[in-house]
Amino acid sequence: MTAQPLTSRDTHSMLLGYLLWLFGFLGAHRFYYGKPVTGTIWFFTLGLLGIGWLIDLFLIPAMDRQADLRFTSGPINYSLAWLLLTFLGVFGLHRFYQGKWLSGIVYLLTFGLFGLGVLYDFWTLNDQISMRHARRAE
Repeated sequence: MTAQPLTSRDTHSMLLGYLLWLFGFLGAHRFYYGKPVTGTIWFFTLGLLGIGWLIDLFLIPAMDRQADLRFTSGPINYSLAWLLLTFLGVFGLHRFYQGKWLSGIVYLLTFGLFGLGVLYDFWTLNDQISMRHARRAE
């Protein structure tokens, strides 16, 4: 019999990973799992012309485990933040959700700082949340 961990480290959802994989030829699932470099490559090459996208179907469980180990769990739900960023990022709702009211208002008034802020958040959202959780735990 194995001991259960005292705290849940399930920071990312495999279900959401697979849903984002449907748009994986644009790299959405790779950004979600904290792989912004390959997410960007997938975006510009349409998932390595579909081959990398198809291979990722089998790699998602490993990417999910790695993300769960890499990022700090806490009160901010990674999956909800990613849904807000992916579909409503230009309105800054993901920033409001994190408690970043000032930047949320700026995003709301500037359509995500004219899209560049949204791109920045695709690269850094996991780290933003993880750092916030780590600071709270101190």
